[in-house]
Amino acid sequence: MPGFEVFGDEEKKEVNDVLQTGVLFRYGFDSQRKGVWKAKSFEIELSKVVGSKYSHLCSSGTSALCTALSSCSIGAGDEVIIPPFTFIATIEAVLYTGAVPVFAEIDETLCLNPESIKAKITTKTKAVIPVHMCGSMARIDEIKLLCDQKGIILVEDACQSLGSTFNGKSVGTFGLAGCFSFDPVKTITCGEGGAIVTNDKDIYTNVDAYADHGHDHIGQDRGLEGHEILGTNFRISELNAAVGLAQLRKLGGIIEKQRIHKKEIKDALSQFKHISLRKIPDETGDSATFLSFLLPNEDAARKTIKDLASAGVDSCFYWYDNNWHYIRKWDHFKKLKSPSKLPINLISNLPDYENMSLPESDFIMSRTISMQIKLSWTKEDLCKRVEKMINVLKKG
Repeated sequence: MPGFEVFGDEEKKEVNDVLQTGVLFRYGFDSQRKGVWKAKSFEIELSKVVGSKYSHLCSSGTSALCTALSSCSIGAGDEVIIPPFTFIATIEAVLYTGAVPVFAEIDETLCLNPESIKAKITTKTKAVIPVHMCGSMARIDEIKLLCDQKGIILVEDACQSLGSTFNGKSVGTFGLAGCFSFDPVKTITCGEGGAIVTNDKDIYTNVDAYADHGHDHIGQDRGLEGHEILGTNFRISELNAAVGLAQLRKLGGIIEKQRIHKKEIKDALSQFKHISLRKIPDETGDSATFLSFLLPNEDAARKTIKDLASAGVDSCFYWYDNNWHYIRKWDHFKKLKSPSKLPINLISNLPDYENMSLPESDFIMSRTISMQIKLSWTKEDLCKRVEKMINVLKKG
């Protein structure tokens, strides 16, 4: 990880196909295309990879989340339960659909704790968004069962976990809709892009229209297409889709190499009794983009992350201090700072985000270090990394 590490002639070939037609827009211009439809091709192949009936590409993972929420009828005043460990886009998508973010605790999967979700459900709860963080999966079977029992919509944020599965089923396909991101630092990249997958025809119809100003995409004349719903411009370009198509075809090899690299580091860490590994509900389905481990306490974690950096072990993250991925640093969100009034500002009895307490999540995140697993490591690179890590961890 990420996909840009394996960018090569395949991506250039797909992009050149588009440039030779001169059609960079994903819709229309049929006669000029000469049969080149990169976005459509990507969608067909993505559905095969994840096992969904329908896929739709859009301009980013954020737009995918916005499109999925709106297409699943989640909007103004609805409460949506989410984790405090995610990229800020998850929260932004909830806010911009007019819904209210409600935070539940995570557990040592680094994803939503089903028991905490249960405790946060109210009469206003419309949806739950489990975020499959850092290449692995939430306890998605338990979360799905809970949502089904309570009649709550399940929308999966699988933006960081393409290629991850639980009991052989792709993350993103357990709920009514699932979302993926293809930004520059994801497992595969379009440069910028995202996707929604679903097995529900009505949801797909909404998604397909919503991401393109409400166009129903019926007929051969774009100007004469109908518009049953209002929408947005969340379209992907053919150039971005072309890059992603080539990358998608490399996904199997990417996952395989990540798993080999991760296993070597994981095996080396097994000798240290003072650290524990992140809990992964299905180890065989881990896409292995990150290796995450927990120290006994915050002081030990802070010392370890500092010592790893001093030893030259790069690409390690201490999320507890991260500006973008953990709620502790989201002061702009806690104060609901925006250039304009947000829909949530019109809702009474809002949660007090500034004084919110998530002690279980804080306890976990303050002890967690994640290491990105890279594709470009040579055998020598990996051996040196393991040696440096062992030396740091032996010192405690």
